[in-house]
Amino acid sequence: MLWGRRCQSLSRSCCCPAGRHPSPVNGRSSLGFSGSYGICLRNLLFSCSTADYLDVWDVNMLKEPEEVNKQQHHTDRYANEGLIVRRGQEFQISITFNRPHDPSKDQFALEFVIGELHFSNSASGVPTDTSDNVLTMGILPRADCIVGKYGMYVAVVTPYGIRRTKKDPSRELYILFNPWVKDDSVYLEDGAERTECVLNELGIIYHGAYDDVSERSWNYGQFEFGILDACLFIMDKGALPITNRGDPVKIARKASAMINSKDDEGVLVGNWSGDYMYGVAPTSWTGSVEILLSYANGGDPVCYAQCWVYAAVFNTFLRCLGIPARVVTNFFSAHDNDGNLKTDILLDENGKVDRSRTRDSIWNYHCWNECYMARLDLPEGFGGWQVVDATPQETSDGMYRCGPASVYAIKHGMVCYPFDAPFVFAEVNSDVVFYQRSRDGTLTPVKVNTSHVGRLVLTKAPGSNGRSDITSMYKFPEGSAEERTVLEKAEEYGVRRQDVTPPVADVALDIPSLEVKVGAGFDLALDFRNSSGQRRTVEAYTNGYVVYYTGVPSAEILFQSPTVTLDPRAGDGENNVHVISFTKKFKNSFAHFIMLQILYEMSHKNELHLTNECLMTQDLNEQTECSEITSVHVWNVNRTSTPRRMGWKESCCVIG
Repeated sequence: MLWGRRCQSLSRSCCCPAGRHPSPVNGRSSLGFSGSYGICLRNLLFSCSTADYLDVWDVNMLKEPEEVNKQQHHTDRYANEGLIVRRGQEFQISITFNRPHDPSKDQFALEFVIGELHFSNSASGVPTDTSDNVLTMGILPRADCIVGKYGMYVAVVTPYGIRRTKKDPSRELYILFNPWVKDDSVYLEDGAERTECVLNELGIIYHGAYDDVSERSWNYGQFEFGILDACLFIMDKGALPITNRGDPVKIARKASAMINSKDDEGVLVGNWSGDYMYGVAPTSWTGSVEILLSYANGGDPVCYAQCWVYAAVFNTFLRCLGIPARVVTNFFSAHDNDGNLKTDILLDENGKVDRSRTRDSIWNYHCWNECYMARLDLPEGFGGWQVVDATPQETSDGMYRCGPASVYAIKHGMVCYPFDAPFVFAEVNSDVVFYQRSRDGTLTPVKVNTSHVGRLVLTKAPGSNGRSDITSMYKFPEGSAEERTVLEKAEEYGVRRQDVTPPVADVALDIPSLEVKVGAGFDLALDFRNSSGQRRTVEAYTNGYVVYYTGVPSAEILFQSPTVTLDPRAGDGENNVHVISFTKKFKNSFAHFIMLQILYEMSHKNELHLTNECLMTQDLNEQTECSEITSVHVWNVNRTSTPRRMGWKESCCVIG
């Protein structure tokens, strides 16, 4: 709030010196919020002519993309006719009066209202230029002010009372987060990362297997027409209090719940069943625009999504509001259901995974988001990149949401800090403990794998289409002293790791990597190596499943229990190979890969060992060839998403 000379600040939040006008007469219904808050800037007069009072003829918001406001605020790419500015940075408006403004006697106020009430000291403003009847004002919103859509009014004090401009949608403006300003809690110093994570509309999402990474292009479309209003609609639909809409932590946490529809009629309905009859298959989406516009137009959840769709739409939401964000893929991502920071896999007597008793799982990959912000609610050093996840996996404070969780806290084992750090820690750094159930129901730990989970964490590199390996941001190198310190620190917060010493193995098993075409048969070679000086008899239980990327099996395709006798071998290069043939044709369009679990027992030493290998990752892309050239007319095509490149005019194409 800016006051003129010799004027004292009033404690009331109204816009006139008498304090009799608590809100604009026509400001109540302009934004549709149940409560509202605003910015009021005053330039007070000390005497007022009874004959020639000031009157407002026009207000120029300087909102065109080529004009100063959108250029300086990095908002010129928004397909929105309104003024869009960022907090903590000055913007300008020009007011045309009926005569030249006289600061010595003319009193007027600029009101920026988001609902019904006002906040004092939310902005400051000074005249920057005067030309004839036109006064240009420089207005500086506070760097922590509310983010959202404001209505603007000019109120002039006359001898006959307050004369206020009418409600005019052309004078509405949006105030967003500002990662370019140090005082904003989302400030990001790295210019390349800031450009990538705020301004880039096109992204790459990684999926597949850690040793065979695939890419999926995505149009985030945060600047597309209607997307900014759709993002504000999500906050309204989630009933996020307006007073919380200046805090990126609270916005990100609310949005992580609202992007999924699990418990609050949010944006996307999840579906991992393979049956997408009543919606769009998750693999068919190529951008966020259609999803968000559909939700904003009807308020009904959109069908269907899986983890990368949730992450991509969430990324659009965050970038649109000015919060730096990126999509992250974690390969071999654990899902810890009981919060013990371990992934517990139960096996039956034959070595098959006991699905009825195993609650934890390991996803081939999982996508979430990182957003950049200060964490004023945590000790110093825990700001920066924060994990947020909209995929509905587990509840947090009674709702399906996750984060924001400090990446720094996850790496250093500080799982006591909010929000949901233990769950994210387990996703990237949990031990996989295999238990075998005996006939009497006793569970015996037979294997602990400390390096399987969180093999690789990737995101798109800033300014290029390359990959950025950010695994080291989440965990220290396996086996390092720092990793041991992190595990001990996690134990300090009430979680102890399973201490299992596996038996010494003198028989090794290798499974060569395979590349198999969809629908083709293949041979699986089990390469045993006996390094002892004695003959060994090995009974191997081999299970093969067609599974989804979440680790959920679709169908069992193999169960064999061959017994192999291994002669003593002195050299490491000598081996015994057992071949299993897959002669069936596999054409399951929802199968992402084939997983083999092999449990083998050496009868002489009574040792158990287990492997869990992903043998095939195959995108099911079909190539269609036409024998004849056909001309067709195509219009209203919007499935393939690119940022504002496709018009609505009828076009002609040739399919050949």
